[in-house]
Amino acid sequence: MKFVFLLGGIAGFTLSALAGFQAGRALDHVLFDAALGCLAGALLFRWFWSVLLHGFRETYLTRQRAAAKAAAAGAKPKP
Repeated sequence: MKFVFLLGGIAGFTLSALAGFQAGRALDHVLFDAALGCLAGALLFRWFWSVLLHGFRETYLTRQRAAAKAAAAGAKPKP
């Protein structure tokens, strides 16, 4: 989780700083916007990671339930 949070922060900072430099803004505004972009990117990546993990867990549990149901019925479970 820390890696995803840091990766999101780095991505947000970099994208915001590059966009600020491309827009021709002053350095103090670029760094302030990049700091806000860092926070936003980190939170966004953290949220996306939790959604992704939830999807993986649900898929795993669904497959386990289907295999248990098939085993109880005497059928061969799908891989």
